[in-house]
Amino acid sequence: MSTQEHAPPPSPEPATAPQTSRGAPRSPLWPPLRALLLRLHFYAGVLVAPFIAVAALTGLLYAFTPQLEQWLYADQLHVEDQGQPLPVSMQVEAARQAHPEGSLTAVRIGGPEDSTRVLFAVDGLEEGVRSSVFVDPYTADVLGTLEVYGTSGALPVRTWISMLHRHLHLGEVGRLYSELAASWLWVVALGGVVLWLGRSRTGARVRRALLPERSASGRGSTLSWHGSAGLWLLVGVLALGATGLTWSAYAGQNIGTVRQALNWQTPSLDAEIFEEGHHGGDGGAGGGHEHHHLAVSVDQVVGAVREAGIDGPIEVVYPASETQAYKVVETSREWPVQQDSALVDPMTGEVVDVLRFDDYPFMAKMTTWGIAAHMGLLFGLPNQLVLAALALGILLLIGWGYRMWWQRRPTAREGFALGRPFPRGAWRSLPLWAKVAVVVAAVALGWLMPVWAVSLAGFLVVDAVVARSG
Repeated sequence: MSTQEHAPPPSPEPATAPQTSRGAPRSPLWPPLRALLLRLHFYAGVLVAPFIAVAALTGLLYAFTPQLEQWLYADQLHVEDQGQPLPVSMQVEAARQAHPEGSLTAVRIGGPEDSTRVLFAVDGLEEGVRSSVFVDPYTADVLGTLEVYGTSGALPVRTWISMLHRHLHLGEVGRLYSELAASWLWVVALGGVVLWLGRSRTGARVRRALLPERSASGRGSTLSWHGSAGLWLLVGVLALGATGLTWSAYAGQNIGTVRQALNWQTPSLDAEIFEEGHHGGDGGAGGGHEHHHLAVSVDQVVGAVREAGIDGPIEVVYPASETQAYKVVETSREWPVQQDSALVDPMTGEVVDVLRFDDYPFMAKMTTWGIAAHMGLLFGLPNQLVLAALALGILLLIGWGYRMWWQRRPTAREGFALGRPFPRGAWRSLPLWAKVAVVVAAVALGWLMPVWAVSLAGFLVVDAVVARSG
């Protein structure tokens, strides 16, 4: 949950230990811990919520880019199924004749109603962007040329919206906004749920926690909707925050370090498998980069990997040097995910290595599934609808949070003012061991998420300024 907190300032605690409804004494740790969470949730909600809102809005827009892409570029993407397609090498040659200015890097083969994409590296394009020539696999007619981005092959409209979501088209500086949002999203969500479930001494009943109280009014009604909705959205919000951080600049690098230490990395085949001069001589005609020749055509490569069980849509990556093999990767990201890959010797056509998705470590599979789900690709339309619901839910949580902030403002008789932060002093009330635990947790999270750490330090400065002005 991504906004201002839930309950009025805690009343002074009695001298004796608080009792539950059954008479058992309740831990004295909860009141100061709750007050500390309230104050953190307040600042995070008020100051970070705008960044989370922007991420939710741009994410909502991105969720339906697959359909938008299919509609806008239908003439380039789709063909009529005419039975047996022409050899891939003929399609590649047609693309090369139409656009000789690029350096051939890969060819992407789809289903029976999909065009073939022949990919070229062209000078002047941004990093990660290639020029794609779309070819009818049944006639070798060139259907058009578009720029594509990344391993997903995103076309211009999806790329533009993706970059809007990622960094607002502000480059590396803009990436800080999305990293700030992803860093705080799960922290605020977990803190909010803890506060919502622990808002009374007897604990929240299931029905009260999951359903808003219709009898409530004013700020209580807003709180009820905010808390209940946040509980329903928790799992999805945590998943969005975790997968979003993997793309971030600073936290993403640290997450990579952790994954490497725990052997959670996604495995891949390295096409660099031959020694310099291994093949020697002139290998004859073939595709690939212009500075060397290949004895094996792309048709032979496709045939070899099909026999090895690499089926469905694939991308064949040409060797960039004589020390590399052809690399073939399955490109489907829908469930069940097909991400098998293989290496083919460019001189003999032999499949020299195969990596099966079934052999990935479990956490590597989880990462692949999570990223595909974040992009709305894993389960198709249902996945997109869930993402849209999450984005709208987050926006509602933010709206309710700001409404509660407004409802906590002083009365009109005292003049215009916004809601005050929750009372200070919770830190001093925590036992020493709890303070140490909080500091250790903050340091660990700060190392993992540096942008979160800097913003937390900023909250402390703001809090000190507010205290002095008060």
